[in-house]
Order: sequence, then structure tokens, then C-alpha cells
Amino acid sequence: MEFISGGTKIKYNMKKLNEMLKHNLLSALLIILLFPANACKQANKNSHQNNKTEMKMKTVHLSRAEFLSKVANYEKNPNEWAYLGDKPAIVDFYASWCGPCKMIAPILDELAAQYEGQIHIYKVDTDKEQELAAAFDIRSIPTLLFIPMQGAPQVARGAMSKAQLEEAIKNVLLGR
Repeated sequence: MEFISGGTKIKYNMKKLNEMLKHNLLSALLIILLFPANACKQANKNSHQNNKTEMKMKTVHLSRAEFLSKVANYEKNPNEWAYLGDKPAIVDFYASWCGPCKMIAPILDELAAQYEGQIHIYKVDTDKEQELAAAFDIRSIPTLLFIPMQGAPQVARGAMSKAQLEEAIKNVLLGR
């Protein structure tokens, strides 16, 4: 009898446990189904806002034609440097396969956001713009061209730390 009584008790508890599990499973399913919908809406909203921010923060990739109109028309003025921009600039001559170039790319993006409205940060892919790279005698990458509003540009070859880039921005470009 104890066995039956104990067995019945176990069956009763198992039945009650199954009911509780079904209830919890349904609740969990509802949460799982509803949460991603709200999470996706929020993620899309955040992503859209981040895209707006990223648009401001990104460096600007230049073709040869854009370089000639925004930075310097070295074809028109081959013997004289004449900067065409409205703000000081950095031009990063890089290649997509270059390790040091990849290392400084996010730093340049950060600096583009940090100094937004004060300087331009341009990028020139030396594989795609070989003629432009040859015109500036780019033999190693990354090569950074620091262009102040007045005076000749300064060249830095090789990767630079964020601190070194900030120092060059302050001293060479902004004259602080």
C-alpha cells in the first residue's frame, strides 16, 4: 500500500509538475516571441541613429578627380602647392591589404568625429589611384599628408599612434 500510495503521490506530483512546466513553457515562448520583435525595433532604431552618427564620423574616400577638386589640382599647378579646401586636412594614402593601414583606419575615423567641423580626413586607395600615388611619390604606406590652410603640407610615413596624430593635428593643422 505504501508503494501504491507513494506511487500515486508521485503521479500526482508529476501531473502537477507537468502542468506547471506547460504553463512556464507557454510563458517562456510568449516572452521569446515578443522580446525579439521589440528588440529588433529598438536595434533598428539604434542602428539608424548610429548610422547617422557614423555618417558624420567617417573619413572620406577620394578618387583622383575628387582629389583634384577638393585638395589640390596638381595638374593645373604642377610647380606650386595650392590647397583648395576650406579646412585643414589629412590625406591617408593606404591600401586595403596593408596591416599598418588597417591599424590606423579606426583611429582616423575616431579623429574625424573628434575634430568634425575643424578638419577633413581623406583617404586615397593607392591600388585604385596609382596615378595619384605616383604624383605624390608614395613609396610606402600608410603615408599621411598633413595639409594646413597656409603653407606646404607635411608628410609622415608609417603608422602613427592616436596621440601622435592628435599632436600633429594640433600643431600642424590647427596651430595650437
